[in-house]
Amino acid sequence: MDRRDLAACEDVVMFVNAAVTATGQREFRDDASAQRLSVEFLHEYILGNYRELYAASLALDINDFNAALIVRNLLVSSRDLTPEVRRREGELIARRLELMAPQRVWRLFRELAGRGVNNRRTRAIMRDWTAQRRDPVFDAVKYRTGVKATMRHAHLEVPAETGTFLFSSPRKVSAFGTPLFETWRQAHYAQRALYDLPYSVAEGLASMHGIKRATFLEKIAPQLTRLERLRLQDAAERAGVAAVRADLTAMPLTRLASYVLSLSQTERASRHDELRHAMTVSARRVAGPAAGTWGRVVAVLDDSFSSFGSTAKRQRPLAVALACRFLLKALAEEFTGLWTSGTHDPLLVRPSGPTPLGERLIDALELAPDRLIVVSDGWDNSPPGLAAEVLRVWRERLDPTGATAVVHLNPVYDAEGFDVKRLSASVPTVGVRDAEDVPALVELARFAEGRAGFAELRRYLADRQDRFRSRKAAA
Repeated sequence: MDRRDLAACEDVVMFVNAAVTATGQREFRDDASAQRLSVEFLHEYILGNYRELYAASLALDINDFNAALIVRNLLVSSRDLTPEVRRREGELIARRLELMAPQRVWRLFRELAGRGVNNRRTRAIMRDWTAQRRDPVFDAVKYRTGVKATMRHAHLEVPAETGTFLFSSPRKVSAFGTPLFETWRQAHYAQRALYDLPYSVAEGLASMHGIKRATFLEKIAPQLTRLERLRLQDAAERAGVAAVRADLTAMPLTRLASYVLSLSQTERASRHDELRHAMTVSARRVAGPAAGTWGRVVAVLDDSFSSFGSTAKRQRPLAVALACRFLLKALAEEFTGLWTSGTHDPLLVRPSGPTPLGERLIDALELAPDRLIVVSDGWDNSPPGLAAEVLRVWRERLDPTGATAVVHLNPVYDAEGFDVKRLSASVPTVGVRDAEDVPALVELARFAEGRAGFAELRRYLADRQDRFRSRKAAA
C-alpha cells in the first residue's frame, strides 16, 4: 500500500471511530464545546476529501448524533452532484433516517428548516420519510413542534384536522374528530384525559395540573414504552409505585448495563441473581448464532476512575465495558474477564483508582488466548506507557505470527486527537458506542491495523452499503 492510500485509509477509519463514539457531550477529559468543535471539523474534512466514503459511513454502526450531522451536511452541499450520486446518497439517507430515533429526525428537519435548506432533494426526503410513518397522528401529538416546522418548511400536504391541531391553539377549537387529538385537547382541562396520552406529552401537562409524581407515575404506567419503564423504575420505586416495572431480560444490553450501574452497591448485591440472569439473557440474544464460536477469549476491562465519564454521560464507558464483558462471554467458548481494579464480580464494579492496563495485559497474554479484547479509554497511567511496551514486545518477539488476535475497543472520543486514543501502534483500535456493535467492529479492526488497503476498505464499504440498502428494499 502506498503512502497516499495508507493516509486515506487512516483518515476514514479515524472518522468512523469518531462517528461511533463522539456525541458532542462532555467527556471525562473534554468539555462539550471542545467535542463539538472537533467533530464538526472532522466532518468537514472528510466530506471535502472523501465525499463518497463520507456518505457510505451511514451504512455503518455510527451513532444518531453523527448520522444526523452527515445527513445535514450531504443535503446542504448537494449542488453539482451527478444523478447517480444523488440517487445513491438519497437511498443511504432514507435508510438511515428509518433507523434513527424519530425525535432525532424531527430535530434534524427543524435544523434544516432553520438553515433555510430547501432544495428539491431535501423536500423529497422530508416528504418520503413523513409519508412512511406508521402513526402520523401519534407523531403530531408527541413531536408537535418538529412536525409543524417540517410541514411548513417542505410545504407538505396534511389532513385538514391535523393542520388545525398543529397550527391552532387548543382553546380555539371546540372539538376534534380524531380521538388522540381530542384527548390532547381535553387534557388541557381535565386531568383524567392526560393518562391516555404518550408519557412525554402527558408529563408536561401533569406538571401544569400540579399532579403529584407518585400519582402520575401509577396512572401513566400503561402508556410507558419499554425504555421509559427502565428509565423511570428507580424513581417509581422511591415513590412507592409498583406499577412501573420493566422486563429486564428484554432490554438492550448496553442500556441494561447502564441501569445496573445506576443502582447502589447494596441493591446490586441484593438483586445479584436477577441482574446476572438479565445481563446473560440479553447478551446471548445479541450473540445469536455466533454464541460460543470465538474460541478462548480474554477481556481486559477498564473500571478505573475515568470510566465514570461525565455528568452528561454518567458511567457510560464503564457501562460499555460491563456490557462487553457479558457479550464476550456469550461469544466465547472459554472466557476470562480481567478488570483493571482486580475485582472478580462484574456486577459490583465501580469507577475507582488508576489504570494499570500494562499489568492486566501481562496477565491476559500469559493465558495465550485466541482473542484478546481490551475495552478502555486508552489512558494507561500505572505506570504510563507500560501497555504499549507490553503489546509491542508481544507482537514483535513473542507472537510475530499473530496467533492471538488483539483488538482495543475504545468508548471515548478524544477531541484533541480527532480520534479515539490508541494503546499501541501494534494493535488496532476502534471506537465502540454500544456493546451490541462489537462483532462488526472487530471486523473493521483490520483496517485500523493497516493489514487491509484502501481499495479493500472501499470494497468493504460498498458491500456494507449494498446490504444496508437491500434491507430497506426487503422491508
